[in-house]
Formats: sequence, C-alpha cells, structure tokens
Amino acid sequence: MARVVVDVMLKPEILDPQGRAVMGAFTRLGVTGVSDIRQGKRFEITIDGDVSDGQLADLHRMAEELLSNPVIESYTLRVEP
Repeated sequence: MARVVVDVMLKPEILDPQGRAVMGAFTRLGVTGVSDIRQGKRFEITIDGDVSDGQLADLHRMAEELLSNPVIESYTLRVEP
C-alpha cells in the first residue's frame, strides 16, 4: 500500500484571513518570532499496491480539478512509502 499526500495552499499573493486570525492569536498569547502563518489543507489518499504512472497522472488531475482551486491555490503531491 502507498500513501499519496496532497497539500493545498493559497497562492502567496492571495490574502489568508484564517492565517491572519491565527497569527493574531499567537501574538495575544505572547508567542514571538513568528513572521507569518498560512493555513492550508492536507489530503491523504491510500492506494492499494504501488502507484502506477497512470494513477499518478489521475491523482494530479484530481488534485488540480477537485481538491484545489487553481485560480487561488497551488498544490504539491508526493507519494509516501
């Protein structure tokens, strides 16, 4: 079995209000030295057996079309053993 992890983040030029809210909480709680916080999404997909090239292509397509909004988000996809 293999695990495919897809991390989705807002593009750097897109404002992240949730990240800003968490940053404000850090400040209120006295946490220092943090310059920015961005929030994202993580998807873990379990595949039976090894990931084939065709499955990997399908997963990239699903990450772009279903799991993320390519207008405002970018994604990374990696296969974990």
